[in-house]
Amino acid sequence: MELFNRSLHGSYILHMEFSPLIEFMDDNETNITNGEQNSLGCVQILIPQELFLTLGLISLVENILVILAIMKNRNLHSPMYYFICCLALSDMLVSVSNVVETVFMLLNDHGLMDMYPGMLRHLDNVIDVMICSSVVSSLSFLCTIAADRYITIFYALRYHSIMTTQRAITIIVIVWCASIASSILFIVYHTDNAVIVCLVTFFCITLVFNAVLYVHMFVLAHVHSRRIMAFHKNRRQSTSMKGAITLTILLGVFILCWGPFFLHLILILTCPTSVFCNCYFRNFNLFLILIICNSLIDPLIYAYRSQELRKTLQELVLCSWCFGP
Repeated sequence: MELFNRSLHGSYILHMEFSPLIEFMDDNETNITNGEQNSLGCVQILIPQELFLTLGLISLVENILVILAIMKNRNLHSPMYYFICCLALSDMLVSVSNVVETVFMLLNDHGLMDMYPGMLRHLDNVIDVMICSSVVSSLSFLCTIAADRYITIFYALRYHSIMTTQRAITIIVIVWCASIASSILFIVYHTDNAVIVCLVTFFCITLVFNAVLYVHMFVLAHVHSRRIMAFHKNRRQSTSMKGAITLTILLGVFILCWGPFFLHLILILTCPTSVFCNCYFRNFNLFLILIICNSLIDPLIYAYRSQELRKTLQELVLCSWCFGP
């Protein structure tokens, strides 16, 4: 499936064929010698494989630290941080798949590993399932966190009875099962344009869902804050709004980083033969770099917006430094 592959030219991506790693082995040298200009006169930005590997490893370490910090600190054992932990796990899927694919590409490029077409197809399917699961789960957990913040702000006095730990775990299990199942279906039916339509539609629905909740939260929050203050819960209201602002930042970064990729999918459906669209397709590697950057930036947002999480992360880093080799 070529939705998430960085090794092919745009024309291959249009047809959504299998075996991207196979094509990478055949076309890698040609891609480099072509330089920045191609036959269509488009500017093509070439991204070195080493950059993919470096960013993937940094992102992987960051998200592992976030997950460990939430597991370690009991003060972070709440539904919202459970959802953030799952969002970090979604980012990890992108990082792991990127690192694995890049390592295989580099080993093959330097003649250190011989890979057979059948093996490459299986590896490609696994990588595609991981990244597709990351897309669906990330969008789902952004919506879940938004709903959690909405309940916290507008139903503050009933929050703990509405969003119990058991319900949070149930939501998490449902999201992951649905994400994995839908990803497998997407890979099985990768040649059907319905796969792209489903992904784009889901992306748009989640954006509308979050936008509606944000408008309601930020427009009416000051009215609700007066009711909360009447019960001497102003501190909780401030914390809830801080969580809503954090989510707004996360969603904004997600749109900036994933937006070019989803525009790529839309253009595949609307203008697959257009010269402009083909020029856009040829910079697919740049869109994948942005996706990896999203996985790298998210942990920094968590740490910047949460003092408790930032403190725990510092403790983890110091401990690993002190007890390391």
